[in-house]
Amino acid sequence: MVQAAAVLTDVAVFSHVETLSLAADVTRASALSTDLARAQTAISLAFHICFAVFGVGMPWLLLFVEGRWVRTRDPVWLALTRKWSKAFAVLFAVGAVSGTALSFEFGLLWPAFMARYGGVLGLSFTLEGFAFFTEAIFIGMYLYGWKRLSPRAHWMTLWPIAIAGTMSTLFIITANAWMNTPGHITEVDGKVVSAEPFAPFLAATAPHQLVHMLLAALMCTGGIVAGVYAVGLLRGRRDAYHQRGLRVGLTVLLVCAPLQLVVGDIAARVVGEKQPIKLAAMEGIGHTQTHAPLTIGGIYDEETGEVRHGIEIPNLLSLMEGFSADHEITGLSAVPPEERPDARQVHLAFNVMVGLGCALIAFAGATGIAVWRRRRRGERPLLPTGRPWLWAAVASGPASVAAMMAGWEVTEGGRQPWIVYGRMRVDEAVTTTEGMPVIFTGTVLLYLGLAVALVLILRRMATGGPVLGGAIAETTTTPDIPDARPAPAGQPAPAPEASARPDASALPEQSALPGGSARSEASGFDALTTEPPGRPGAGRPGAGRAGQEGDAR
Repeated sequence: MVQAAAVLTDVAVFSHVETLSLAADVTRASALSTDLARAQTAISLAFHICFAVFGVGMPWLLLFVEGRWVRTRDPVWLALTRKWSKAFAVLFAVGAVSGTALSFEFGLLWPAFMARYGGVLGLSFTLEGFAFFTEAIFIGMYLYGWKRLSPRAHWMTLWPIAIAGTMSTLFIITANAWMNTPGHITEVDGKVVSAEPFAPFLAATAPHQLVHMLLAALMCTGGIVAGVYAVGLLRGRRDAYHQRGLRVGLTVLLVCAPLQLVVGDIAARVVGEKQPIKLAAMEGIGHTQTHAPLTIGGIYDEETGEVRHGIEIPNLLSLMEGFSADHEITGLSAVPPEERPDARQVHLAFNVMVGLGCALIAFAGATGIAVWRRRRRGERPLLPTGRPWLWAAVASGPASVAAMMAGWEVTEGGRQPWIVYGRMRVDEAVTTTEGMPVIFTGTVLLYLGLAVALVLILRRMATGGPVLGGAIAETTTTPDIPDARPAPAGQPAPAPEASARPDASALPEQSALPGGSARSEASGFDALTTEPPGRPGAGRPGAGRAGQEGDAR
């Protein structure tokens, strides 16, 4: 009996140890799945957002530059339009691929989240899909309509593209805003039993998040465009093409940067009211207090609940949040440790975002003052031309993108450990499917392949012109699509074009492109092949063909 009891005891102990070991393995596997799912989602979002901002901002810039060409028929504006339209098409294609992969990841990596709240967010996701397809349809019309549509009709196709891109941002941002400040639903035993159809659009953080993101998209687009043309100017290409490209990009960036400061201040106040723990992580406030200081820089110390090596401005945070030094700021200690975000990471990202934003605003102010002074003195061009200023313009593009990425880290990292703030934790929503390392590796390889292909394509496009030694020596081209409209009865059909590129040797030798005086009477987009005033024929092959083709059409 004693021996039997001993054997049973050993078996029980062994079984208990095995159970504990199995539970530990499951816990480690669950933690690994959560970490990999978060990492994969972060990589996917970071990759996709870099292209999404161009899908929002670039159509509005194209509307302006092509509108200027339609009005003036200045070939410089047409050269900018064609170059930007090709770049936009490539960026849109890559963004469509990454966005499609991202849409599948929500269901694959976060099935519990989609099972519970998919119905709440379904309207936003569905409308975003409609906006995407609308944008894609009109992009096809825009790209293949160069020789099929009149200039004004071609320009008009940009309006649905720009509006649809902006609406896509609206629908996605409202979904994210609802995750930050959920409401307008009823849950019973962990199940949503009723929800208002427009619940995401009613989220408290939706308005300022939308404006904040739209301004960020315009800043990133304008900054990158300005940086590209600033590099050209640094290489000695001081012609109208590069000067106007720089001017358009910088104007967008420098107008949006000060507005972003105002919107960001309003957004921080709403976050302090609706998500006080996120604000505490952003500002590094460990303990609830009045007369809270604003700390610039530094590293948050979790043990002491204070920011080390930062610059403190007494009372300023309370004044900014509540317009009174007596306003109370909730600290991280107000919630259990397991419900706190990573304050060190969030505080760092917040300071990067604010620091880069302030640098861009300072650059905007300095540029505005310089333009004002040059205008008073009658100097041309109005924009500064010194190399230090051009290098600052080059840096403005990457700085805008880095600030945007840091802002998303604040938004998402500050909500942790919740996927839906106060309702569902991240570890409750993650998939339990095995094989996460394989899925993660495949996703990373996909994005690496897309990135390499994109770099190669853009480099090839960048080296393909326009090259301006005086006028356009090489222009961007579109597919040689024949005119779809038949010639009127009794008239011969127009001769096919021998080449989409004009002969560089026949172009005028001057320091800038011909202006509004060099207007083409041809239909379509043949202004680049039109002879400048005083140079009829000039030995160019096919001289006079533009007018003949216009009559035939």
